[in-house]
Amino acid sequence: MLMGLLIGLFLMGEKGRNLIGGLFLVVVLLSGCVSGDVDVNIWPMPKSVKYGGATLQLSKDFGLVTSGTNFTDRLGILKDGFSRLLDLVEVSHAIDASKNNAGLLKGLHIVISSPDDTLQYGIDESYNLYIPSNGKSVYAHIQAQTVYGALHGLQTFSQLCQFNFKTRTIEVHHAPWSISDEPRFSFRGLLIDTSRHYLPLPTINNVIDAMAYTKLNVLHWHIVDTQSFPLEIPSYPKLWNGAYSGAERYTMADAAEIVDYARRRGINVLAEIDVPGHAQSWGVGYPQLWPSSGCPEPLDVSNEFTFKVIDGILSDFSKVFNFKFVHLGGDEVDGSCWSFTPHIKNWLNKHKLNESEAYQYFVLRAQKIALSHGYEIVNWEETFNNFGSKLNPKTVVHNWLDRVGGGVVQKVVAAGLRCIVSNQENWYLDHLDTTWEHFYMNEPLTNITNPKHQKLVLGGEVCMWGETIDSSDIEQTIWPRAAAAAERMWTPVDKLASDPRKVTGRLSRFRCLLNQRGVAAAPLAGLGRESPTGPGSCYKQ
Repeated sequence: MLMGLLIGLFLMGEKGRNLIGGLFLVVVLLSGCVSGDVDVNIWPMPKSVKYGGATLQLSKDFGLVTSGTNFTDRLGILKDGFSRLLDLVEVSHAIDASKNNAGLLKGLHIVISSPDDTLQYGIDESYNLYIPSNGKSVYAHIQAQTVYGALHGLQTFSQLCQFNFKTRTIEVHHAPWSISDEPRFSFRGLLIDTSRHYLPLPTINNVIDAMAYTKLNVLHWHIVDTQSFPLEIPSYPKLWNGAYSGAERYTMADAAEIVDYARRRGINVLAEIDVPGHAQSWGVGYPQLWPSSGCPEPLDVSNEFTFKVIDGILSDFSKVFNFKFVHLGGDEVDGSCWSFTPHIKNWLNKHKLNESEAYQYFVLRAQKIALSHGYEIVNWEETFNNFGSKLNPKTVVHNWLDRVGGGVVQKVVAAGLRCIVSNQENWYLDHLDTTWEHFYMNEPLTNITNPKHQKLVLGGEVCMWGETIDSSDIEQTIWPRAAAAAERMWTPVDKLASDPRKVTGRLSRFRCLLNQRGVAAAPLAGLGRESPTGPGSCYKQ
């Protein structure tokens, strides 16, 4: 009956669809849901949760029903998401279909308003989830504006399912459930670094899967750096001569596969080339990019070839990396090499530039190239600290040096520019002495009270720099600390715990859930990526 009513409302058009959210509340009131968070083991915590006391079993033929105005799932994103859901809730156990009793959930009915499945920054990621409490062959319901909001609803539903070892069935406890949810910030990122250590494609895909479980939505791919250049650039094919070896490389087809894999899970890929510093590996294939063989970075600001290569890279990027932003780095630039190299020194004198002014010239010219390829730009905060008023208005300043609440984020938004928060003392995963509690309590809007300025903080990002990680230890270094930050970026501020001790049990259960799903998340106790201290339950570590 409820499914029929939902479909009927959709056929009414926009007015009917607007009534769906209200219908969830009415159903909740009629079905006896209560507010509260006792036994609510969902991570990150949704915006609104109501639940009851009944237990349901998933039917042996638990299926998917979809509806929505012109929604066709042409790319199979929802179908694939539902298939992954079934794999997650079964957790590789054998299901005994003969044990199904009364109170069956026959399937999920998903209603999606928008036919547009384009993934981009700022899309609507909200969803409503309702699970009834009684009746035979009833459906759970997810309503979302976009398919990507529906994917978040599937992730939440998966956390409500438990395998019963006595009956060998999958159960949902505390029904009826009514959840209304949306993210607090539109940019919720995780950086991986494939220059300091090469990460094989399966490792990157595993990271993406775990990001989806935590509702993070931007994979910041720090592709190249001083140490190596592993990515194929068709316009300048010798660049990947700077890879560590012939086997530690990514083709452009590999990059496209990563982008597609992430997109099908609601995750954008933010590609980065860090210029003009952090680029020594570029000159392995093209030595003319170096100021000199004895002084290989920053890139030669006086050589037009330098900017032709940047243009070629970003041209090739635009065919694969379709996120609206590209990251151009710009951090930790020591321009002394320019002053000590005769031909660059002559160029500086000719153009009446000192090292600092040449740094500004380089960054702004690289920005113009990125804009010509349709990108908006992200730069590390040093660019703002040195010449903030000169940055293109489409620049997003990426904080990392300054403590949150210490000044730079407030200065950036006061200047009318957008900002991403990644302050290193709390959100750098390679800082192994930073505990999950610090990740959880790091507030991006500290000391920013003006609503207009708050909107310019796009969100935040936790950074997994790769000097001391590779495929052998990346997962336990990221998780569960990144999940703690994920709740900070997703959950409304009034639902966040003022004391991280209040969420320890819920995060511990989520960490164990990650382990069950094959994610090598480390114990909560101790510092980053520490091993269990001894025998014991996962839930007590």
